[in-house]
Amino acid sequence: MVPETDPLQGQPIRRVQRDGTEFVLLGTAHVSKRSAEAVSALLAQESFDAVAVELCPHRADALKNPDAIASMDLLRVLREGKAGVIAAGLALGAFQRRLADQYGIEPGAEMRRALDEAKHRNLPVWLIDRDVGLTLRRARAALGFWARAEMASGLVASLISTDEISEEDVEKLKEGDMLQSTFAEFAKQSAPLYRAMIEERDHYMAARLREEAAKSSAAPAKVLVVIGAGHLAGTETELQEAKAAPAEIIAPVTAEPKPGWIAKWIGIALTVLVVVGFGFAFMRSADLGWDLLLQWVLILGTGGAIGAALALAHPLSIVIAFLVSPLTPFHPALSSGMFSGAFELWLHKPTVADFQRLRDDVRELKGWWRNRVSRVFVAFFLTNLGTAIAFYVATARLGTAFLPD
Repeated sequence: MVPETDPLQGQPIRRVQRDGTEFVLLGTAHVSKRSAEAVSALLAQESFDAVAVELCPHRADALKNPDAIASMDLLRVLREGKAGVIAAGLALGAFQRRLADQYGIEPGAEMRRALDEAKHRNLPVWLIDRDVGLTLRRARAALGFWARAEMASGLVASLISTDEISEEDVEKLKEGDMLQSTFAEFAKQSAPLYRAMIEERDHYMAARLREEAAKSSAAPAKVLVVIGAGHLAGTETELQEAKAAPAEIIAPVTAEPKPGWIAKWIGIALTVLVVVGFGFAFMRSADLGWDLLLQWVLILGTGGAIGAALALAHPLSIVIAFLVSPLTPFHPALSSGMFSGAFELWLHKPTVADFQRLRDDVRELKGWWRNRVSRVFVAFFLTNLGTAIAFYVATARLGTAFLPD
């Protein structure tokens, strides 16, 4: 009879033989102390040649070093368009801290335990999950406009809320995957979102396991795979049944999402309208052309400046937002928020104390404005939002060039 104190009792474990390797899949709950204990128990009771974890390099770094953002080049983050991923990571971290404070649960403890145990036993670690930023981009692309808005508003409301997390929500987290439970819930578990958040990652992780096993100099005979319980069935099935080569499976689920044809054609139509509108206005009369051009500058400049002002940006950052906002719609690689955020970074250089307080400050709404690091992201997003709204207003105003006198 198995003792009731056995950490492995009741834990979901699946064993799959594939290409000469035994994969021992341990389904874990990301907010369960027992899952962390089960990882240690399995490694103590059985001999493994490698440990695979449901982490991508970005999430692994964040788990091992929660304060890694202090060493980031924030200007480079803005320039490379990674502000969204970093901000989402901060919000998710705030949500996890609330869990830890309220229930004494450390989210991701089983992953950290797996990394520590592997290091202690001198075992190679395989990071088998898809990049979290790509997963979020593909999830966003899978949703329609209103579903995206619902997801975004739900995330903001939930992740920065000071309300206590209900027992029911905690149980949902125990049953599945942290990313799915935190993000997908706000889109009402839509089928496209499920594919992006769960199904695609099941395929990806199973393919990565086969890929890592194949490229090892000495083929590992036994690998411990630590994954969320929400991925257990899908990854097990994919390991057993997938016929295609790993590279053929990985390629389609790691492709950057393409804009939907509706959004693409709307963007093209608006660009054509702007160019043709200005051209037609100047053909009708120079006065009309210059009048509409002035309105374009004022509307977009004001929109960007209002966004920067709502972020409590420095007056110089607000001026910069006003000046660059009318130009950024013509260059897809630039954004007004990138400039206002960069100036905030230059004018209010974050201190060591800002980085030290960051994880605590982002747990409440006003903390995002108070901390100099998070306020860079607030300036980035609100300036872009103000410019985007103003663009549609200015484009509609430009349409008057086609109206008869």
